[in-house]
Amino acid sequence: MIRIERIDPANRRQLRAFIDFPHDLYEGDPNYVPMLYMEQEALLNPKKSPFFLHSTAEYFMAYDHGRPLGRIAAILNRNHIAFTGRQEGFFGFFDVVNDAHAAAALLARAEQWLRQQGVEKVIGPANFSTNETCGLLVENFEQPPMVMMTYNAPYYATLLEGLGFSKHVDLLCYWLTSGDIPASVVEASQRLEERLAERGIVVRKINMRRFQEELDKFLPVYNASWAENTGFVPMTEAEVRQIAKDLRPIIDPELVFFAEKDGQTIGVSLTVPNINEILIRLKRGRLFPFGIFRLLFGLRNIRTARVIALGTLQEYRRLGIDTCFYVRTLEAAVRRGITEGEASWILDNNTMMNRAMERLGAQVYRRYRLYEKTL
Repeated sequence: MIRIERIDPANRRQLRAFIDFPHDLYEGDPNYVPMLYMEQEALLNPKKSPFFLHSTAEYFMAYDHGRPLGRIAAILNRNHIAFTGRQEGFFGFFDVVNDAHAAAALLARAEQWLRQQGVEKVIGPANFSTNETCGLLVENFEQPPMVMMTYNAPYYATLLEGLGFSKHVDLLCYWLTSGDIPASVVEASQRLEERLAERGIVVRKINMRRFQEELDKFLPVYNASWAENTGFVPMTEAEVRQIAKDLRPIIDPELVFFAEKDGQTIGVSLTVPNINEILIRLKRGRLFPFGIFRLLFGLRNIRTARVIALGTLQEYRRLGIDTCFYVRTLEAAVRRGITEGEASWILDNNTMMNRAMERLGAQVYRRYRLYEKTL
């Protein structure tokens, strides 16, 4: 008989079981990449995670005679509700064996808790919002995920759709290679930068010596640029600093750019080396005792990258700044030994960004999906 147990994040044993469940579920799967335990623990622990300064969540696990079957988080993101004006909640950290009864029991418990909070619709998976890892993989299960992207078995979509969930929006992942970019685009980018300079707009690299100041410039542009995206939740200063803390060890300053007009930041582009090339070899996401050496010595050998965020303020769109960002990123990546990577994710209803990717010669090679269900 399936039993649903509430996980107390203050209980180290229970929280460890919650974090470690996917490692056992995907043991032997060559495409599964374990997330770093220390980062997961910091994200899920209410005493450490800035998410809990404004919102809340409950964690549950399903058991059958002591055998773990799955996990889920029911998420009440109050900032999302305040920003959208809609009583929507999320489910996330969803991993389960291929068993409809186990999936139904987990989702029913999460939905019950969300109803008690006054939620009228549930969206997911999202961990804890679209600013963190989110989406259910629905196309291309043959390759490991890129850095800060999720992974799941093909049966998840069948389980969710069988329980009344339907598509909310798709998240598209584009594959870019240096050889695919038309020479005309590269030449146009050079002319674009000259014209932008005439208007007082310059593109520059991040200054790592002033990292905290750069974060202060990044956040308002990020929140303004992505505000129109489906499911967007503005990031707080504490949240962006937490993510930056996790990313800083792998940030390559040659791959991060700011666009400025008269000293004001109007656009940002963040690309990071695909650290999943290393994490895939770490046992259960642990850096100690020997994983730290794989991480440190593996960084120089990474050969792929992911464009995580790229956007401009609305009044400066259609000037070609996005093209300049992409061309600069690819040229810098090639110098570093990276010749291909992923630009993700882009909503399937974001016509302008999808057309921009097509002009660069990029192709959709992987698709994630956010599901929804009325409660």
